[in-house]
Amino acid sequence: MKYHAILTANPGLNTPPINPCQLLDFALLKLSAGETHSAESGEREILAVILGGKATFEINGQRFEKVGGRPNVFSGKPHSVYIPAGAKYSIQAEGNVEIALPSAPSDQTSLQPYVIGPERVAEGIWGAANFKRYFKRILTSAAQPDLPARRLIVGETLTPSGNWSTYPPHKHQVDDLPRQAYHEEMYYFKVSPAEGFGLCHYYNEEGEEENFTVRDNSIHMMPRGYHTVASAPGYTTYYLWFLAGTQRIQATVDDPNLGWVTKTVAMLKELGH
Repeated sequence: MKYHAILTANPGLNTPPINPCQLLDFALLKLSAGETHSAESGEREILAVILGGKATFEINGQRFEKVGGRPNVFSGKPHSVYIPAGAKYSIQAEGNVEIALPSAPSDQTSLQPYVIGPERVAEGIWGAANFKRYFKRILTSAAQPDLPARRLIVGETLTPSGNWSTYPPHKHQVDDLPRQAYHEEMYYFKVSPAEGFGLCHYYNEEGEEENFTVRDNSIHMMPRGYHTVASAPGYTTYYLWFLAGTQRIQATVDDPNLGWVTKTVAMLKELGH
């Protein structure tokens, strides 16, 4: 089975050509000034993450004016809009805008839409040395416990030039709390400068293994398995990560052959790495 794809980045709505996940889905919306996209969320909840630009949202009659601000994903924290299941919505571009639309099934049609501003996005560093990366938690039960959602967990990661990310490789494919929680996951990538690349290594306990080149607008779809990413020297990779499972508590298990690397993080940080 194939677990990665390159998305088109055409005007309008762009969707992956394949999707091995049962819960998660994704679309990339690109609009020019004054253009409008209208749709219904149906039985899915959506988090509209503004990748760059501004847009006005109308959701079930509620209006959120000129949401957004950063020019691109490498320049600041995001604005996002939660669109609940059972909603009619429209998105109107205030200038050129690019919006990520991860979604997951939801039976909670009574939830109200809301905006997540940059001030609500929690930042930090995972790892150290050449596997240091910078995260932004947008919609998680740990950082935003007061923001309701049925399944979606969403954040962003920037991986510096030459560094590894999601390292050691981990999985989250069974509910065995507090050790591990079942979640599908997807990574939607951007690269800066855009002609650059990264590398992704995916493998699972069924014996499947896949290595692929991370390009601008590529997507990695992971219903299960271990995964890790590296940025080519000279280039920064960004990925929007989003998960969905039976609950919203996150817990992962490292590859037992590589997990010892986690134990070096505290020491490396003490040494200034």
